[in-house]
Amino acid sequence: MGIMLARTLSIIIALTALVAAPLRAQSLADLARQEAERRKDAPEGPRVITNKDLPGGGGGGGAPRAASPAKPAADAQASKDPKSDATSATASDTKGKDGDAVKDQKYWAGRQKDLNEQLARDQIYSEALQSRINALTSDFINRDDPAQRAVIANDRQKSTDELERLKKAIADDKKAIEDFQEEARRASVPPGWLR
Repeated sequence: MGIMLARTLSIIIALTALVAAPLRAQSLADLARQEAERRKDAPEGPRVITNKDLPGGGGGGGAPRAASPAKPAADAQASKDPKSDATSATASDTKGKDGDAVKDQKYWAGRQKDLNEQLARDQIYSEALQSRINALTSDFINRDDPAQRAVIANDRQKSTDELERLKKAIADDKKAIEDFQEEARRASVPPGWLR
């Protein structure tokens, strides 16, 4: 009786596997079709960069060629100075046929707007830092624990240093605006273009 039960059980398992296999394949085919449709409708994902995409690459052996030194230097300078990003982007959008910047109303208004926005950002950040310094000073006065006071004093000093840096940046921003307006005056730009 035990052997017969084992055989019956194995037959049931085999039949279940045979019946379930086409159903599983059916559902996998449906899933694959649904995934293909989803990928077609989905925005393109991140680009995968291979050695072939790199300058001097190509997947072959040997040493890669060095990139031209002028471009990395320009990229490094642009990454260091966030103010130059906005002005260089505006200037690159308004290139003429000979590579010279076309200095039309869009160019002058764009540069003026970028300089004014940079000044406004620095001033807002400066005001926020001043509020933080005031709060830290109040917190420092109200603490009795020397360890907590030391931490607060350290934070306050960092904020004060950053505020001094921002004050210099604001002065530089104002000077940049004055220099730009002087440049526009020398180029006989109508005042309405700088708004």
